[in-house]
Amino acid sequence: MPSIMDVPPEVMEVFTEFRTCELSTLSRRGAPITWPAIANVKPPESEQFVFSTTIGLAQKAFNIRRNPHVSFLFSDPTGSELEDPPHVLVQGDAEAPDEIHSIMPGTKKQLVNLAKRQPASSMFSSNPLMRYLMDFYYMRIFISVTPRRVLWWDHGDYTSDPHEMVISDVE
Repeated sequence: MPSIMDVPPEVMEVFTEFRTCELSTLSRRGAPITWPAIANVKPPESEQFVFSTTIGLAQKAFNIRRNPHVSFLFSDPTGSELEDPPHVLVQGDAEAPDEIHSIMPGTKKQLVNLAKRQPASSMFSSNPLMRYLMDFYYMRIFISVTPRRVLWWDHGDYTSDPHEMVISDVE
């Protein structure tokens, strides 16, 4: 079976350069629920994508614990500086362990990246009082997704048939 590292370079560029994607989980009743999210691709060491959610808005994690099947679509290249990239859909299985992590201590690189990608977020971390009042935002649940299938549409043209790569069979 191919690995996520075997996607074409233009698809890997989408994974590394897009600022957001649309993460979909399934509700208790099986209805899809979609949120904007920031995906971090973690190959080659883990072959997974990693998301995080604040404990104050943990519905994504609750949905994943009930049903691990997720998808995420990279459709908006705003801020990526990519010209005419493909739109990419990843389908996979997610895990959201019942662990809370703080991104505050020792994670300067993550905070710098967050401030660069979400400039408005700096108002919540610019002074000690705001960090104290927004402490719940920095308490995170990490979500890892093992990709099972990747589809992409050249030029974001959904009227054409997508390219497809099966990463692994669904268990």
